[in-house]
Amino acid sequence: MGDRIVGSGYEIEKTPDAVAEEYEKIPQLSAEGGTVKHEKLLEAQPDFVYSSFASFLTKEEAGDRKELHDLGVPTYLTEFDCSYHEAVADADFDMLFEEYRRLGRIMGRPDAGEKLATEQKAVVDKAVGEVEKRDEPVKAMWFYSTFEGTPWAAGPGGLPQHISELVGAENIFADAKSKWAEVSWDEVAARNPDVIILADLTRGEPNDTAEEKIELLKKDPLTSKLAAVKGDRFITIPGTHMDPSYGSASAVPALVDGLNKLG
Repeated sequence: MGDRIVGSGYEIEKTPDAVAEEYEKIPQLSAEGGTVKHEKLLEAQPDFVYSSFASFLTKEEAGDRKELHDLGVPTYLTEFDCSYHEAVADADFDMLFEEYRRLGRIMGRPDAGEKLATEQKAVVDKAVGEVEKRDEPVKAMWFYSTFEGTPWAAGPGGLPQHISELVGAENIFADAKSKWAEVSWDEVAARNPDVIILADLTRGEPNDTAEEKIELLKKDPLTSKLAAVKGDRFITIPGTHMDPSYGSASAVPALVDGLNKLG
């Protein structure tokens, strides 16, 4: 749909090679790493606005949904983030694939939405079928980022929790109050994960890359003593694949392959 996209924003990751040439022709309406502001959005004169983050469709950012609707601009907000960071009931790949189908119908290309859903379901199903059986589930921490030294990890109600269940792993923060939870290093140490799944981010914030996260974990007096850290039991996944996106399905084979190699 590249020739029908009048603008994008919040560009923080490298564009996949498969769509880079077409995607680079799309105007970027925000500053590097920033969000689209209301005035810039209206200048682009969109007929339709899609967002995967509830925090973008606010008065402080692109404009709240009612305001845009009153201007005759319909919006679509992913079901995975209807309420900022709150756990989403029954969050799973079926929900994501149905979103592809809906967007395909909205854009007049139901065939494309169905094709993407079918292709990605096959990727997920194949990976799940390759999971090596274990006597006990692996305890995993999904380590997304840090903010002012505090770690953020995946909780319930998001794709990381769903993927954990699919591959027979135990998310150590499945009891958190939100799908992305502010935790503590003391909690991480107490829950003692068998493996740490690292979000590899390229937005430029401190400790965003997987390499920086490993260095942080190995230097910290508390986490450096964890068996997962001492044993280099890390699995790296692009950070954007931990959020609902076309890349999320790829997180499953990456995780399965990593777990199988760790034994």
